[in-house]
Amino acid sequence: MLATALTIIAIVTQDQAALRAAPRESAAQQAVLWAGDSLEIRGEKGDYLQVYDHRRERAGYIPASQVRVQSLAPDAAPELLTVVRFLKDSAGSEALGISYAAAYLKAAPAQAIDSEVFDALGTMSERLARRASAGRPGKAGEIVAAQLEVAANYGVNMVSFERDGQMQLCPDGEAHRRVLAMPAPESRKAAAALALTRHDCVAPTLTPVERYALDAWRADMLDRVKLENLPEMTKNRIHLRKAGVWASLAWQRARRAELGGAAGGAAAAGAGAGAVQEAGRRAIDELAAINKSELMETYATAYSDAAIRVGASRWAAEPGVPAGTTKASLDVVLSTGQPGETCVHLVDATHDAQHALASRCTYGIVWPASATANRQGTALALAVQPLDTWREMWVFRQDTDGWHVEVLPPALDAPRLGYVEFAGWVPGNAEMLAAREAKLDGRYAQRFEVLSLATLETKKQADRVNNLSTFYRWQDPVWKAQTVSVR
Repeated sequence: MLATALTIIAIVTQDQAALRAAPRESAAQQAVLWAGDSLEIRGEKGDYLQVYDHRRERAGYIPASQVRVQSLAPDAAPELLTVVRFLKDSAGSEALGISYAAAYLKAAPAQAIDSEVFDALGTMSERLARRASAGRPGKAGEIVAAQLEVAANYGVNMVSFERDGQMQLCPDGEAHRRVLAMPAPESRKAAAALALTRHDCVAPTLTPVERYALDAWRADMLDRVKLENLPEMTKNRIHLRKAGVWASLAWQRARRAELGGAAGGAAAAGAGAGAVQEAGRRAIDELAAINKSELMETYATAYSDAAIRVGASRWAAEPGVPAGTTKASLDVVLSTGQPGETCVHLVDATHDAQHALASRCTYGIVWPASATANRQGTALALAVQPLDTWREMWVFRQDTDGWHVEVLPPALDAPRLGYVEFAGWVPGNAEMLAAREAKLDGRYAQRFEVLSLATLETKKQADRVNNLSTFYRWQDPVWKAQTVSVR
């Protein structure tokens, strides 16, 4: 780090600037410097500056044209802040902007420092992290890696973890937390809250206890943002983020043993059913609060992302129906399996859980209120959610060999983001309706399908309900009233 007594520094303005052993271009290269590196000035020879790099502990010479000599005196603070404001929105110059922000914090009197510089620091560090996470090859990747080192020298740290075979980098959030802790315009606080609650910056290695605490913190952070005077675009972004966070929190509350019902995994029973339902309802309400007329095209993917998250957990918002109490010809009863496991038993008037028609166990959340049987009593659909962003449909069906349980996933891909749900029975006992939404290879897909009840294979499909006559005619009215897939 630079000595605190320095009042004048040289800030490198070009990437891959050479620090040489003598003031000439042919001299040996001591180190490669990058935009944003700060140097102590020790002298001047011709058009070269004699400098010392405290980060690398190297002395040498650098052309004066490749650096900017900057005073750290208090009267230079306004000039530094002006440069920070410019570089805040200059893509590719994040390390340089961070260095100027650090210089401003050294130069400005304590009483003059407000949330603006920390907002700029947070914005630039977040953009730098996104560039690094993109995994750019070759020279571009080398430049990003060097900029990360420059930023770390100023105390801008990143957290990293692996997701889907690729490293994800995120800022540690210190700058944005400072914004929230200081007096600041509400728009600035909203931007900080959005940066701190990103879904892609939630580490997949968190334990259930850590993830529950993080989701609760994210929900509280977003609820503190006052929406009254914010632009409609910012309000939409807050509502989208809240919808996704509360959908996750609904699932987290449901999986907690002290809140659940049977086996700690049946979400619609027990003392915590109200908390689960509250979170589920909040998720749906936040999604419904989106002003679609002000939803910019750039946030269309964020809207689809939030809708799928809410769709995956939407059964949390419905009142719980104790398993085994309906008057349907078929029903499900839940019991405890292995630690953390819930077992589902298909029963009817003559078969109880001990002599079930079919049974299957899961470590996911079983939503018993979703159980829906066809009129003939030969099939039943049930929603089961193994992850907060992934909901499957279990289909219990009878054929000549007896009863079977089939699991229908949202997509033929690793569980990431998606849901599939029952949408209706087609008369004739040969077909059923299903709705799917999923993110596949970075693209969002929505389908309404007619499935063969015998094989669960898709017979017909469309991207809109009205484009499939069978679906439009026989869709279940309860599904239509509750689903978020038709929005």
